[in-house]
Amino acid sequence: MDPLTRSAAPVRVVLVDDERLVRTGLRLILGGEPSVEVVGEAGDGVEAERVIAETEPDVVLMDIRMPRRDGLAATELELARRPDLAVLVLTTFDADDMVLGALRLGARGFLLKDTPPAELVAAVLAAAQGRSTLSPSVLDRVIGAATASVPVRPVDGSAEEAAAAADEARSRLALLTAREADVVRGVVRGRSNAQIGAELYVSVATVKTHLGHAYDKLGVDGRVQLALLARAAGLPED
Repeated sequence: MDPLTRSAAPVRVVLVDDERLVRTGLRLILGGEPSVEVVGEAGDGVEAERVIAETEPDVVLMDIRMPRRDGLAATELELARRPDLAVLVLTTFDADDMVLGALRLGARGFLLKDTPPAELVAAVLAAAQGRSTLSPSVLDRVIGAATASVPVRPVDGSAEEAAAAADEARSRLALLTAREADVVRGVVRGRSNAQIGAELYVSVATVKTHLGHAYDKLGVDGRVQLALLARAAGLPED
């Protein structure tokens, strides 16, 4: 499909979950959003292979624990065939090996099944635009794993280079308004948009606006990159 046509059309979504009730609930949630169209569903990774090939979706909502072929194996297979496919893992499990395994395979995000409907829709739309989304409860562990793998002193560099990188991060954060910085702090603490809005006494729409401005000013793609940059700069969480 022509990119311009695809961008104007609803985001095409395939649901992959072994529980029919879950798939029905997801259809109801996404069906109320005009910019999203559920084009297929599957009960396991094997069936998903056929459905995805037939429907050519933009986004796949993928459960992890399924019979025949689980979500991680299915994600690896589908992304090997279509690297541009956006896979969002949606599951009740948030074990570290599952979270990091899915992201290392190229999943665009990891959401828990208790994610509020509005945030689920937002995550699907973000994934279609190439952005990543993580449930707040798993954001901290991903950041922790990422920062733990990065040495304080570069292996092939110097303390001066590390300091320069931190200074660069601080200079970029200085571009933020006070309210944008407040929203970034909320992200670093693992808060959802709704929680940040409640803490700052603003609407979720306002939080999204500030967050979008922060992404643009800082040149980051998603909450994980934003939180990593803020931590590198030493942004206080309070």
